[in-house]
Amino acid sequence: FQSFQNVGKEKNFVFLSKKIEPSSVLETAPLFEGLKKELGWNKFSSPTFTESYCWPPVALGCDVVAISHQGNDPLLYIPPVLTLLQLKSDYQALPNRSGVSLILCPGWKKAQLVFDLLKMYSKGCRYLHPMLIILGQNKEAASQVEIRGCEVVVTTPYNLLRLLEHKTGLLCRLCHLVLDEIEVLFSDTTEQVFTILDCYKKATAQAQGNLPHQIIAVGTQWNKHITPLIKEFMNDPHIVITVIEEAAIFGNVQQVVQPCMNSNRTAELLKILDFTQRNIQKVLVFADSVTDVETIHKALKSNSVVSLKKHKESKCNAQCVLERWQKMHSSGIPAVLVLTDDCLQSMGITDATCVIHFSFPSPGVFGQRLQSLSDSFGTGIKDSAGDQEHTKAKSVILLTESSSCHVPGILRYLKHAEAEIPEELYDLTARVGESEENEKFSRPLCASLKTFGICRHRMECPDRHVINLSIDRAQNLADEMIETPERVTILPLLIVHATNYFGRIVKKQKDQYTVLAKEMNDYFKVAGHRISVNTVEKSVFYGLCEGAVCHRVQVIETPAKDEENVCKVTIKYIDEGRTSQVNTDQLLHLPAKFQSLPPQAVEIVVCRVKPIDNEAEWNPKVTDHINQKIKGKLHHAKVVHTLGKTVWVDPMVGVTNLPTMKMWINEYNIRSEILSTGLGTDNPEHIGEIQKLCRQMPVLDHAESTEEDTADLEEASSPQDTSIQENSAGSCNSSVTSPSSKPSIISRIQTKAEDSTVHQQKGYHPQIKWFQDNVTVTLKVQIPKAADSKCEFSREKVAFSAYSEGKLYVADLELYESVIAEKSTCVNKDTEAVISLVKEKKGVWCRLLKDKNVHVSLDFEHWEESEDERLFTVG
Repeated sequence: FQSFQNVGKEKNFVFLSKKIEPSSVLETAPLFEGLKKELGWNKFSSPTFTESYCWPPVALGCDVVAISHQGNDPLLYIPPVLTLLQLKSDYQALPNRSGVSLILCPGWKKAQLVFDLLKMYSKGCRYLHPMLIILGQNKEAASQVEIRGCEVVVTTPYNLLRLLEHKTGLLCRLCHLVLDEIEVLFSDTTEQVFTILDCYKKATAQAQGNLPHQIIAVGTQWNKHITPLIKEFMNDPHIVITVIEEAAIFGNVQQVVQPCMNSNRTAELLKILDFTQRNIQKVLVFADSVTDVETIHKALKSNSVVSLKKHKESKCNAQCVLERWQKMHSSGIPAVLVLTDDCLQSMGITDATCVIHFSFPSPGVFGQRLQSLSDSFGTGIKDSAGDQEHTKAKSVILLTESSSCHVPGILRYLKHAEAEIPEELYDLTARVGESEENEKFSRPLCASLKTFGICRHRMECPDRHVINLSIDRAQNLADEMIETPERVTILPLLIVHATNYFGRIVKKQKDQYTVLAKEMNDYFKVAGHRISVNTVEKSVFYGLCEGAVCHRVQVIETPAKDEENVCKVTIKYIDEGRTSQVNTDQLLHLPAKFQSLPPQAVEIVVCRVKPIDNEAEWNPKVTDHINQKIKGKLHHAKVVHTLGKTVWVDPMVGVTNLPTMKMWINEYNIRSEILSTGLGTDNPEHIGEIQKLCRQMPVLDHAESTEEDTADLEEASSPQDTSIQENSAGSCNSSVTSPSSKPSIISRIQTKAEDSTVHQQKGYHPQIKWFQDNVTVTLKVQIPKAADSKCEFSREKVAFSAYSEGKLYVADLELYESVIAEKSTCVNKDTEAVISLVKEKKGVWCRLLKDKNVHVSLDFEHWEESEDERLFTVG
């Protein structure tokens, strides 16, 4: 059964498995009266088109599957479910005569949204107590959950399974199970959802008394797992689909992609029509221009194919063409109509059996074209071979080398329609993806990529996923900030989330910013020095006094007047990383002597930990815990990588200074703190993914070279020293050092890269991992089956070269410390060459090379987890 309904000027589509009388007016909707009032108070005017079809069957207690563009809106099911829970007579067999509804959401964030809506709308209902259950992996948390007196439980599949290990009786009281965003649940947690459904099925079979049992599934896309959900766990559900493309999948429309050259489209069309004419069919051929329609029509006519045409310049009106088309089919003649998309709506065709996309469809046009097949949609639930024969509606897409940028969207659709996809479509999509990524080149580097090493939604993500030298290198950290990457002191000031902060790297001796801050505070204490700015300019540095503390700030958005005609600007605290809005009259002229020190704020990322359950974001409980623990407190950290003004650290340890004993005491390890909450888990691939990202950097020197650019990541050193003691204070010039007083990282990297390119332009640079002890340094050169290898040692240099699989690999390494060349060795193995360097002086090296090299990194296999603590133990 299908229904079309006009709402306003739009023609909305709905596919129904059983007839439903829509309820489009709030006053007459099948809802509890108190709930209607609550909806009205919250400015809810009337049910949407999809809600008008969903609410009636849900309120009757029927099983429902709803697929809609608004399928992620909880109001599709919350009002009628809350209404059902008011009917105490339906739950006579249960304690307190109260049924339980369980709402499964794909993640904590959606669960929180649903819970907040339940609290809002349950005010208009009696005796409702919603409960949000988000458990960590700590087993004691699940055992302490008490759900008595609760009518609505909101959680996620992973959390429910952890709860059921201790609260098996929950499902015995369960009357209403809601699967929110069903396509996400089934794509990300298929096994967990079906485990829950099996447990619920067994519980309902053992339940005593005549209890209602209802399953509601809502989402934005059809998913192949919905079919077994309907057949095995639901009782003759109402299926409501208001998205034409999804109805086509449910209706078993066959999707075919036919690759061909653009110049050969007409010939390919004739082949397809020859195939379709074996059965008498009603065929629509869609073109996007009048010229194409005329060309196709003439080609068909010259090949003895009877066809009609319709475009905006046609003399025949739409009704005339439609009548002739219908008459052709009823006379046993294959009916072929060539038309442009703008003519389709006026003709109202829904009984075509095949559509051919001569012009590649955009996502919006694609749905309109498929709607012309809607009378041929099948049932979607295949129970026998006979049902397969109903798959007669067909959609054929001609894919050419000039197909538009809409291919990624069409590919995503064809994938979840489980259509056969040719390699040409994958290739074209990849090229479009590269082009779209290039358009993002000026955007910031993806936050998820930096924080977790992966972005799960690259196509939809607005930010870039490749290195942009002009952005990332232009704002490289000054050398003075990181004296030794093995030990830096970090002061986090802005906590973005559990593993991402902004703050300062503090020098143990005379910290330049500390000196600057004191000088600024003393300067602005003098009233005459507080000179307000008349004209505010974007990107310019200003002073800002907040109480007794003065800050350096930069205007990042131009002034905008508020309702009281006061100009406000958005500023960034360049030494802290936070942003704020202030009145322009609060900004003060900042003397040049306070601007010479570069902005001190850096971004800090704690490595190798991520949220549990494949969540994309940290739970606020974790972020709040870390915020209270670390904000404004000194930490010691090991820098494993740097890029631009971002530093990746592992570990990062909270410390307390004992100045009288000249040592630091460890209080906590941030990564361990996160893991202890039960809401974080190990992320071993994180650092490797960041390394892979940075290995893709283009070379600095544009001369011919096969080697990738080096020197963008801060190399990692092996943590061996087991104590950190303060150096005795020495004399130090208190004046602020200008960044121009020392060659910048960028200029030194460029010089080194140019020298390296000249020396190595005939070879690739191998990947090298290293570790050390007090006597030796070991380098593992990742080169399989090395041939003709050479390794030359000198006091401060190692030169390695070898052939592997027909390629020459060269590494010319200038060492940070000296070695004994005569005692150093190189041994070739199956998958690597192992270089052993004997130190001239025993002890720990703070780094391996004089200059940074993106191809050289720490061998984490020789750095066990316990060394997180060994790095900063009491001396």
